[in-house]
Amino acid sequence: MQLGRSTSGHGLAAPSPSAVAADEPAASVAGRVKARIGAYVALTKPRVIELLLVATIPTMLLADRGSANLPLILATLFGGCLGAAGANTLNCVVDADIDKRMKRTERRPLAREAVSTRNALIFGVALTVVSFLWLWWVANLLSGLLVVATVLFYVLVYTMILKRRTSQNVVWGGAAGCMPTLVGWSAVTGTIQWPAIALFLVIFFWTPPHTWALAMRYKQDYAAAGVPMLPVVATEEQVTRRIVVYVWATVAASLALIPVAGLIYAITAVALGVWFIVLSHRLAAGVRRGDPIKPLRLFLQSNNYLAILCCGLAVDSILAMPTVLDLLGR
Repeated sequence: MQLGRSTSGHGLAAPSPSAVAADEPAASVAGRVKARIGAYVALTKPRVIELLLVATIPTMLLADRGSANLPLILATLFGGCLGAAGANTLNCVVDADIDKRMKRTERRPLAREAVSTRNALIFGVALTVVSFLWLWWVANLLSGLLVVATVLFYVLVYTMILKRRTSQNVVWGGAAGCMPTLVGWSAVTGTIQWPAIALFLVIFFWTPPHTWALAMRYKQDYAAAGVPMLPVVATEEQVTRRIVVYVWATVAASLALIPVAGLIYAITAVALGVWFIVLSHRLAAGVRRGDPIKPLRLFLQSNNYLAILCCGLAVDSILAMPTVLDLLGR
């Protein structure tokens, strides 16, 4: 038996081209599949969907105070996540052009052409349809319709109209991020009642200061992309003045829930409210003095405010201790 001859002349056979070809495709195909799945997941903006979890769970627990229908909660969260993923994907389709011009978003899948526009559009629509059908099945028609309304408002009203035309974009467009409260409440009760609207308003007023603080840090990005976020078209003093106003409105909306909640939520809402107001006033005072400011601090702390507030409401609702109205009536 004769050994093959290598081109180097050492008498050992080099790997045959067919053997190399058999190994490389397996690794490259696996890598391409992983990258493609990662790109589709990135289209859904998983970190943005976290707000859905924060808002939906305490709303459902408050609607069913003293009880926790875990299967319904999980099923509603799943359907809501599908709807949010669909909305975020369609947002990426519409915003692909400006995402390419912003450093913060230049690595999104459509901006770097990791997914075709056609496929992303189909993916977003499919997620929305499945979300509607799922919520209709596990909860009720109202919940499914609310999700569809959320997606349409976020894509057609906020992304396609408001975002590029007015500095009030996140004020009115932020309503889409408040809809999980209505979806969660309707999934439990089949209706929309005033506590759900109060929670809606908490997130509605919270969204502008939260977003403007981030936009203050990345205002050059937004300016380059032609997006008239408030920090792009207004002075820092004007922006922080409005942040203070909206923080006060956020806290006021959170206090509106105290009558139907227990002492745990009441103490949490008041303490957090004072802390959040102080943070916003400190930011505004620093701007007036001309101090170096760190708007991202308010952005990050606003996340903590909403998360802790919702946790306080969730714990209060599960324990179902006497409400403030009950205590006052005794």
